[in-house]
Amino acid sequence: MPWNGRVYKTGDAFAAGDDVNRLFSAANTALYGICHAVIVGLGASPGLGFVHTGSAISFILDVADLYKAEYTLPLAFDLAAQGLTEELDARVALRDRIADTKLLSRIVTDIKALLNPPGTDFDTPETSALWDEHVGTVAAGTNWSAQDTHPATRSHLDLSPAALGEQHIAIVGPELKDQAPLPGQQP
Repeated sequence: MPWNGRVYKTGDAFAAGDDVNRLFSAANTALYGICHAVIVGLGASPGLGFVHTGSAISFILDVADLYKAEYTLPLAFDLAAQGLTEELDARVALRDRIADTKLLSRIVTDIKALLNPPGTDFDTPETSALWDEHVGTVAAGTNWSAQDTHPATRSHLDLSPAALGEQHIAIVGPELKDQAPLPGQQP
């Protein structure tokens, strides 16, 4: 397959260059989307760049570069040699190759290795906690809206505007005749 090198025009990537370059651009774009999804899914920042910097997608570009030589570049040549030159051809072929080789789990493993190399120990708590202004720290993963499970049961709370203090805003709405008064309010 003849190739004169990478040709890429910002803003018009798919119209620039020959079939191989257009297919390479289409496959790279799909790979960027996949890497972006994994990065965000892991809770990492897409803008955290090591090689690429100064962009909101720097880390996406860094991670995608790990796989281009193995995935998108050979794919572009294979498709062009078969006469499959549409952007859709590149996306579908890349999707199938990623599913066959289980690239997503590899990306997860590689990102974790990049951000937490062996021998690095971060003191990460095994559980997370929430802050309750009345009790302090409470366990996460519990539905605290149910009165019988709340550590400071609602029957003990004084929700009157005077008891809330200056740190809270009281919203006053229309008086409803059939509504029972809140604790601390006059009927």
